[in-house]
Amino acid sequence: MSNSLATRLWMGSQDASTILWADLMILKRRLGRYMLTTLISPLLYLVAFGWGLGRGMNMNGTTYLQFVVPGIIALTAMTTSFNGAGTRLNVDRLYFRSFDELLMAPTGTLSLLIGKALIGVVRGLVSSSAFIAVALLMGSGLHLNPAFIIALLVTCFSFSFLGVMAALLARSHQDLATFSSVILLPMTFLGGTFFSLDQVPLALKVALYALPLTHSSICLRAAALNQPVPESSFLAMLLFMLLFFLGGLFALRRSSI
Repeated sequence: MSNSLATRLWMGSQDASTILWADLMILKRRLGRYMLTTLISPLLYLVAFGWGLGRGMNMNGTTYLQFVVPGIIALTAMTTSFNGAGTRLNVDRLYFRSFDELLMAPTGTLSLLIGKALIGVVRGLVSSSAFIAVALLMGSGLHLNPAFIIALLVTCFSFSFLGVMAALLARSHQDLATFSSVILLPMTFLGGTFFSLDQVPLALKVALYALPLTHSSICLRAAALNQPVPESSFLAMLLFMLLFFLGGLFALRRSSI
């Protein structure tokens, strides 16, 4: 029984890596252009908020630059992971129609979901790492530790699964764009990225804590400032990752019927 389970897990990981490999080759050919386009927004946020509006401000005993950089990292991980997984799958499914071939291939549903989500994780980590390098050179005072890396990984996986789910449920390219505008755009400015939730009214604070990016920002900020990571926010991140994973699995099985 254990040998059979180990064999199935090995075959599943091989299938997922094979699916990932094709997307990695595309990313490799376009890496320079990809890095340029994905770094523009976070760098503009850094200049506008970190050095512009936030110059001379203090947030919870730290400079505003130290406060806002982890939030921008969380925002970058969210955007690039979602788009990296969702947009690519949306194009394959609705434009090239190549995703139908994967559905007909002898590949497990779980392997297919993870394989398609992993490219979003890779893109999220690449973009976030590039921005972290720039932030460190600019003296942001980030502390890179295991807690920070784990929180970043969970963030990338969560929004990659969300991107896969959204792409599978979308009936057109406009549907995915609408999803981004309605779901991701509000989180960009309301997910505790640029301001402390301590400053908002209680009713609004409760609503903002229902956003996954809020907990990602909290955990990454605590780890980056070398503070204890709140267990409640980290558990919330894991819960969102599980929900998006199950949602993607449901959408994938529905599209396979």
